[in-house]
Amino acid sequence: MKRVIKMRQMSDNQEGVIRKISTTGEIGRRIREMGIVPDTPIQIQGRAPLKDPVAVKVRDYVLTLRNNEADHILVEVEEDEPA
Repeated sequence: MKRVIKMRQMSDNQEGVIRKISTTGEIGRRIREMGIVPDTPIQIQGRAPLKDPVAVKVRDYVLTLRNNEADHILVEVEEDEPA
């Protein structure tokens, strides 16, 4: 089963597909310029020791986003099946 969550809520190595960018203005423009647009597959590569920023693999490169930016990115992920 799939669900949509904020990118910030994803765990390390989790994969998903970007569904929506929920911000406009300067932050929204910056996010889109980095290639983070709807229907793009992503994977969380890791986080800094204090959980900010987050490293994200988008296409063939890895970039980092601050948590306040990741809060505006909605991602569709596979929900874990209960054991």
